[in-house]
Amino acid sequence: MNNVAGKIDWPNVRRVLVVRLRSIGDTVLATPSLIALRRSLPHAEIDILLEDWVAPVLDGFEGVNVVAVSTGNAAKLTAARYLRSRRYDVAINLHGGTTSSIFVRASGAKQRVGLSHYRYPRLYDHLFSSAADFWGRSEMHSAEQQLAVLGFAGIPVADRPKSRLAVTDEALRSLEAKFGAFDGLRLSDAPSIGLIHPAAAFASKQWATGRFAEIAGHLAERGLKPVAVAAKSEAGILKKLAAISAVRVITFDDLTLPEITALSSRAAIFVGNDSGIAHIASAVGTPSVVVFGSSNRNHWHPWTDAANEIVFDPMPCQPCAGYECKVFGEPKCILNVTASAVIAAIDRVL
Repeated sequence: MNNVAGKIDWPNVRRVLVVRLRSIGDTVLATPSLIALRRSLPHAEIDILLEDWVAPVLDGFEGVNVVAVSTGNAAKLTAARYLRSRRYDVAINLHGGTTSSIFVRASGAKQRVGLSHYRYPRLYDHLFSSAADFWGRSEMHSAEQQLAVLGFAGIPVADRPKSRLAVTDEALRSLEAKFGAFDGLRLSDAPSIGLIHPAAAFASKQWATGRFAEIAGHLAERGLKPVAVAAKSEAGILKKLAAISAVRVITFDDLTLPEITALSSRAAIFVGNDSGIAHIASAVGTPSVVVFGSSNRNHWHPWTDAANEIVFDPMPCQPCAGYECKVFGEPKCILNVTASAVIAAIDRVL
C-alpha cells in the first residue's frame, strides 16, 4: 500500500505532532527522525508525545516540545484534549500500536501519517507500505524503521541521522552533588570513568554480574574508575557487583534519566547489556561495548558514529522475544558470552 491521499505540502506545514510511546531506547532512537524533521521544517513547531516516565530523556533537546502522558484513562483524555487544541497540520506515528493510533486520531491533525500494518489503518490519511520497501532490504535498525515513515512522506532521510541527546546544566549540577557523597570522586574525574550498566529487562539480556565484576577489574587496570548505574528496583544487582568485585565500584541507583545522560557524556567508555541506557550512552557520543543475548542485534545495535562494538555468542534461535528460553531452558545466548570476549572488545574500542 502506498500513499492513500495526496502529497503533504511540507512548505506550508506549521505544526507537527510525532507520537512515539514506549521505552527509553525507543525514545532515544526516535531522535534521528526528530533531527530529520527539524532540519526540513526549520520554522515549524514540532511536538512529540511520550510516556511521562521516559519524557525526561529529551530534556534539553533543541527544537522539539515534549508532551508527556501518564497512565490512566483520565490522563489520556486530558492529553488528547491538549493535542486537539494544538491544531496540528500533520501527525506522524512512529510506532503504530493501539494507543498511539488513537492519539494520532484524537489530535484532529489535518493529515495523519503511518504504515499499512499499523492498528486501525482507517484512522490515517497517508499510509505507506513498509520500512523494508523504503530501504529496499528486510534487515534494518529501529532508527531506520522510524526514519522510513518520514522518508515515504517526503522528508529527506537518506543520510540516516544518528541518535543524539542533550546534556543539561541542571543535570550536571545535580550529578555533581551526588558524586560529592563519595570520597575521592568528582564529576571532573569523569573522563577517567568506566560506566557500567549491569541490569536488563529480561534474564536473556542480562549478562552475569560476576562477569561484570571482571570487567570492573579490567577497567581499573586501565586506569579507569568503575561506576555502575541501575534503577532503584535493580539495586540488588549493584550491591552484588560492588560486593564481589576485586576493585572499588561506585554505584548509583538514584540517578534521573538526565543525570544518566550527563554521566554517560563524561565517561571514557560504556559497558553494559543491550538496554535503553546503552542507547543513551551512544546518543551522547560515548564509546561503548554492548553485550547482546536474545535481542535482534541488527535492529538494536548502537546507532552512533562513536566507536562501539557488540559482543554476542551466535545462536541459531536468535533473535527471540526473550521472555523465556524455549530451546535450552536457560538463556545460553547471554550465558555463553565470556568476559575475555568483552575485555577484548573494550581494548579495541579504547
